[in-house]
Amino acid sequence: MPSTLWPYVTPGIPDRLFERSPGIPITQREIRLMILSQLQLRADSRLWDIGAGTGTIVVESALLCPAGRVVAFERDPDVVALIETNCSRFELENVEVIEGNAPDCLQERSDQPTRICVESSRAIGSILDAAWEHLAESGRIVATANNLEALYTISEGFARLQVRHVDVVQASINRLERRGTHQALAAIDPIFIISGTKLN
Repeated sequence: MPSTLWPYVTPGIPDRLFERSPGIPITQREIRLMILSQLQLRADSRLWDIGAGTGTIVVESALLCPAGRVVAFERDPDVVALIETNCSRFELENVEVIEGNAPDCLQERSDQPTRICVESSRAIGSILDAAWEHLAESGRIVATANNLEALYTISEGFARLQVRHVDVVQASINRLERRGTHQALAAIDPIFIISGTKLN
């Protein structure tokens, strides 16, 4: 479902096309592509993005799932407004943005997602537990960690929940940037991407 701003069927929207706000994290394009590949989306997937930040995963997923539904969860009203702005920029009508603190706001949901993305959070352990209860059978869950403590918490949670077909990727990416009169490779902060499937 291409938009006027991104009239392509392939993912990988440049970061510059998203509305940004100081202090609000963005999942850079290269990392975003790896997360999307681990989600293994279908045209009718129902995705929860918990801790959606700027909304880049939300936008890309909604474009890739024209017959599906994307629900974004964020606790900060300013971040919620930013996600809504980016969804409007890309003319999306299959996105719902929820303001609330996870995991508490997840308990109020009655829908059953087929895909869940949990982006780095201090409460990631309890969020995983709550999200897992809602995830549909054969559904995919993807979590990100930007430090070893979060990686350990996610790994422990996946083991406790008996997540199947677990995959762990550590992404370290460099981009060419201009610095004065020269060009140099600048590193994007490394991140861990942990994914798996729910099979009873």
